Amino acid sequence: MRLCLAALLVSSSVLHAQSAPRVQEQTSPTTALLQTIHAVNDSVVWASGHRGTVLRTRDGGITWERLPAPAGDTLEFRDVHALSVNEAWILSSGNGPKSRIYHTTDGGRRWSRQFLNADSAAFFDCLSMRASSAGTVFGVAFGDASNGRSNILYTRDGGAHWTPAEGAPAPRPSEGGFAASGQCVVHGDAQTVFVATGAPEARLFRSTDGGARWQVLATPFVRGTVAGMTGLSFDGPRRGVAVAGDIDRLRTDTSSAVIGITEDGGTTWTLRARPPLPGALSGVTWVPAVPRGAIVASGYGGAFYSLDGALTWTTLTDAVTPSVTAAGRRVWISGAKGRIWRLDF
Repeated sequence: MRLCLAALLVSSSVLHAQSAPRVQEQTSPTTALLQTIHAVNDSVVWASGHRGTVLRTRDGGITWERLPAPAGDTLEFRDVHALSVNEAWILSSGNGPKSRIYHTTDGGRRWSRQFLNADSAAFFDCLSMRASSAGTVFGVAFGDASNGRSNILYTRDGGAHWTPAEGAPAPRPSEGGFAASGQCVVHGDAQTVFVATGAPEARLFRSTDGGARWQVLATPFVRGTVAGMTGLSFDGPRRGVAVAGDIDRLRTDTSSAVIGITEDGGTTWTLRARPPLPGALSGVTWVPAVPRGAIVASGYGGAFYSLDGALTWTTLTDAVTPSVTAAGRRVWISGAKGRIWRLDF
């Protein structure tokens, strides 16, 4: 769904010192809003955002490089997903042909366009890619409903062919996702995929065949005209964490039903405490190599971490921080004005 973010680029406090994790703001070569960030491992991380911005680090963020992007600075890249230092996909969002998917296999020197949206009423929000143990690259992209259909694309060949999902759920009126963090579509494993929807019902879609057929699951999260789930993180096909928010109140949202944990692949959810500052949440991640229960959440009111499965939270910053990603014991958070932070647990 469309987000007006110009009003969010406001001054914010510096990161507060914490005993755990160790926090460092990194030097970024852009001042654009970094809408999403994705770690391949604890050294290779990709980020993307407004004004045609695509970034990559190969050394854990000690240095970030800006990569040439297709269409110059005319597109907003609301999602990036990488499988290696050289291979990545970026998704631009917007009505009609502004929604596109590009692919690189040479570290961003060249991009091939895999998808161009021909539906003027459609607006794509997120994508996720996952390689199977056999090397098959599965992918799913999700967009707001248009012309009475849910817009879900899937691929089983790394995006060489994107196919509309004939088994996509029938949409609720004005149903869609939020192109806020790149986390409204995530994989649990190569064949298990989850889609978080926003208005009007905060439904969860789940596929176990790589995206061709889908099951609809109810959730207890906040819902409304422009409210619902905004981000997901699964460490397998069953255990996940989700965040939600009221996007009409990006900096002032105080909704309570905005953090939840599932242990059964989204069939049931246990709501947990919201972080202490107001603002719509948009990103979330498990910290894989930290003992069970370490979570980082981000959004338009700040970024936070929990060491007890979202029962309690510690504030990292009140800056606008749309997206978060983790690998091993490291976490990266993307922000407004090109800001990037690394956390070491």
